[in-house]
Amino acid sequence: MNKVVLMGRLTRDPEVRYTQTNNTLVASFSLAVNRRFARQGEERQADFINIVAWSKTGEFCSKYFKKGQQVGVIGRLQTRTWDDDNGQKHYVTEVVAEEAYFADSKRDGGASDFENTFGETVTQNTEFQVDSSDDDLPF
Repeated sequence: MNKVVLMGRLTRDPEVRYTQTNNTLVASFSLAVNRRFARQGEERQADFINIVAWSKTGEFCSKYFKKGQQVGVIGRLQTRTWDDDNGQKHYVTEVVAEEAYFADSKRDGGASDFENTFGETVTQNTEFQVDSSDDDLPF
């Protein structure tokens, strides 16, 4: 099974191009995804992961995603190679997005209602509030 689930912040606005053969939209962007754990005394590190979104998913990403937003991506890992004009071989590993979602809260500038990549309207539930006071913690 080849399934990737990521949540991170966009490092740049999606870049859009079209294929030469059939004029299909392709959006490319990268996500900064925090690693879950850091060694004691070290800052948390992030991985920068290249994402490619095709057709309708790519159109959604290019239209609504902006640098700095937190987003979720579900897709598959893909590797590919090609030779450049000088005969140099290049290797690329990227995630091909099959689904893409907003992950920001309304307070962080995310939308409350939006369409996911399948054209379904989704409403974020923002009624849940976390009380950060330590007074009533059971432990």
